[in-house]
Amino acid sequence: MIHLINITKSFGTQLLYDDITLSINSREKIGLVGKNGYGKTTLFNLILGNTQPDYGEISIPKNYRIGHLEQHINFTQDSVLKEGCLGLREEDKYDTWKVEKILSGLGFSKEDMNKNPSVFSGGYQIRLNLAKVLVAEPNLLLLDEPNNYLDIVASRWLLNFLRAWKNELVVITHDRGFMDSFTTHTVTIHRRKIRKLRGTTKKIHEQIETEESVYEKTRLNDENKRRQLTVFIDRFRAKARLAGQVQSKILALEKMDEKKQLEKIEKLDFSFNAIPFVSAQMLAAKEVSFSYDGKEPYLIKDFSLNVGKKERICVIGKNGKGKSTLMNLLASELSPIKGTIKKNPGLKIGYFGQPNLLRLNPANTVLDEIMSASPSNSLQAARNIAGMLMFKEDNALKQVSVISGGEKNRVMLAKIVITPCQILLLDEPSNHLDMDSSEALMEAVNEFEGSVIMVTHNEMFLKGIAKRLIIFDEDKVTLYEGGYQDFLDRIGWRDEKDAQEETKVSLQVKQDYHKTDGQSNEDIKITKANIIKERDAAIKPLRSEINKLEKSIINIEKELNLCVDILIKAIAHGNVGQITDNSKKHKYLKEELDSLYEKFDKLTSQYESKKKEFEA
Repeated sequence: MIHLINITKSFGTQLLYDDITLSINSREKIGLVGKNGYGKTTLFNLILGNTQPDYGEISIPKNYRIGHLEQHINFTQDSVLKEGCLGLREEDKYDTWKVEKILSGLGFSKEDMNKNPSVFSGGYQIRLNLAKVLVAEPNLLLLDEPNNYLDIVASRWLLNFLRAWKNELVVITHDRGFMDSFTTHTVTIHRRKIRKLRGTTKKIHEQIETEESVYEKTRLNDENKRRQLTVFIDRFRAKARLAGQVQSKILALEKMDEKKQLEKIEKLDFSFNAIPFVSAQMLAAKEVSFSYDGKEPYLIKDFSLNVGKKERICVIGKNGKGKSTLMNLLASELSPIKGTIKKNPGLKIGYFGQPNLLRLNPANTVLDEIMSASPSNSLQAARNIAGMLMFKEDNALKQVSVISGGEKNRVMLAKIVITPCQILLLDEPSNHLDMDSSEALMEAVNEFEGSVIMVTHNEMFLKGIAKRLIIFDEDKVTLYEGGYQDFLDRIGWRDEKDAQEETKVSLQVKQDYHKTDGQSNEDIKITKANIIKERDAAIKPLRSEINKLEKSIINIEKELNLCVDILIKAIAHGNVGQITDNSKKHKYLKEELDSLYEKFDKLTSQYESKKKEFEA
């Protein structure tokens, strides 16, 4: 269990946190959310001791092990397997099978195990670092955007691994679906404060939205009251007969707390500019084959595709299999070795390609880079688009060389927005964006009137956008006429099927081993019944208490929602009595709810610990 107590932290003139307190309790899996620049990674660095708070203290138990995903590459072994084994705890140092299992899940083949880590790409080297921290089984696991280095198959494997994780965990990711699938709690950094709630990102965002709506309406009501009091005081200050009332109003005015207007939080708010397309077909690829050396085996072989109007096609598969190569072929940045790619004359393409660094001029300002995409546009048009992509005023004059990965992505998007097009080719456009910006991007893609071909490993995007799929699997590329969920239901990923088969074999071996352990079937049944009886006696009372608490929490939350509704109406009608009464009630219910959640967390931790004892 870790406690951050009354932490304040600044960088230069920017205040990140102001007197925040956070506890990471036993076996909690926390999703950490907040806009880029709000201090999510800094919070990790505080926990790791890489940076110090301006004020406050951090309490970490003795011998408590913290593991995090290293971005720095520093390998000392001559094979992937040996390097991975460095992550093993002393007591597990001979369990190389654990390392192999995790490396396999993260996309390393059996042949890769004996290769030198230096021959792999940067993305796979980060995966090796991830394997080392996972196999170490730390008390607390810190993961900062792990999906950025994974393809869809490895992301799905990691999701299942984290669902089964038994210790504490904090993850930062822009993929809401991924995060909400395994976390028990959500923590958000918002307005330099920190909030923690049991449940999903949606739940915490809804709560913040409700509270800020109530705050703003209360502030406006208070402002109106202050104005009325000030008018009365100014008008009747000189009237001797009203001196008592004036003095009373002055005292009332002095007692009123002045609520400041909440600062506006910038959001990504843009749309792609579509040009109408008259013909039925935009482009056609016929029996396309390609390799970088021009020889077989081809990276892409005999691939065909027809793209019509308003298509939504997603490209999925393992990294290194040709997804970005295909996008470069469709964008005419590469030419096929065999076959043809024909485009409708005059077709306008908006291309978001990888890597970004090679597609932006580091010497340019953000504004210069946007203008370079469409020199015929006015400077004001470029400034307007820069503003939509959250580069307002002086931020638009920053040099590309000094901006972050997420900002570079936004510059790339701005260059597409300023250039009207009929088809979007987007290669992992959400990488390095925060969660809100990623979802604004998905909304803009959905609303685009032209066609879209997009590479992504974000399953929420895939389920929300894809109507057809281009799939890189089993060393070939195929076209699937259907959505992503349909693909999972009907076909699925080969690697996941192989893993399921391996699990079945392992279970069978384990069952055969136990059958030869000298016990008859009858003895096994009696032993099993006794264990179940003992387990039920230990955990049933806890389960009963948890059920009672869950019902109490549901009832309090209903009361709290009703209280908020009444409060909003009272503020709208200026009913001072109801505002006062319900404000007090709201505070009481909120404290009661927090107390119930605290009890709930403790009981569920005890319950899980007891269950673990009997599973061991």
